[in-house]
Amino acid sequence: MTTSQKTSFPASAYIYPILMVLLIWIVFWVEQKFGYNLKSWGVRPREWIGLRGIFFSPFLHGSTSHLYNNSLPLLFLSMALLYFYRGIAFHVLIFGGLLTGLLTWLMGRTGTVHIGASGIVYLLASFLFFKGIWSKNMRLVAVSLIVVFIYGSMIWGIFPQKERISWEGHMAGLIAGIACAIYYRKYTLDTTAETAERKRISRREAEFLQHFDEEGNFVPASEWREKNSPQDNTLEIEVNYEFKSEVSKDAQNNRKK
Repeated sequence: MTTSQKTSFPASAYIYPILMVLLIWIVFWVEQKFGYNLKSWGVRPREWIGLRGIFFSPFLHGSTSHLYNNSLPLLFLSMALLYFYRGIAFHVLIFGGLLTGLLTWLMGRTGTVHIGASGIVYLLASFLFFKGIWSKNMRLVAVSLIVVFIYGSMIWGIFPQKERISWEGHMAGLIAGIACAIYYRKYTLDTTAETAERKRISRREAEFLQHFDEEGNFVPASEWREKNSPQDNTLEIEVNYEFKSEVSKDAQNNRKK
């Protein structure tokens, strides 16, 4: 499949990420305010009831630090996704998120519950990195390098470390991101508008430079107009008229008689 996009900045690139992060904070606030315990709604590996966690686990967090650590990267990476890949952004979020949850359900340790948006964070970081590198587009490669520079240390999260950290969810997000990058490998940026804008700027620069001579001296507007006015290459034809009055003709005729 081949798709493309415009490069103008859309409002959705920051509105939807903010709403998504805000919803996660609201769910956490409701839990703390009213004493609800929704942790059991997370992914519970290889339990049929645990499949509901595929949909709900990204909105559930165990502590304020857990929520804070996921909020900033989720906000930044989702904004990058919606700006550079807006034509497929929601497909990556929805289908990639479902795949992340399903893989966590398959790979997770029995008897554990997996909650948090870290799997989505790994999904976004993985997709942005691999899709950018494979696209061979300088702007997208730059995004990949920025992701590595800021979140490169996340790679250690896919290995078993602390018992309470869901490395399976991180691994699932990484795999889902690679899968989405492969599936949308033909997705490219549409640079038509950007190219047209560059041409307009080049024409303006050319017109501006015409106001200066070869030595860099400013040319007055009158001289510039005279220099750039179209040359008249038409041939000049000189026409001579000889006027003879009727009176002189009559006088000549009378003399002849």
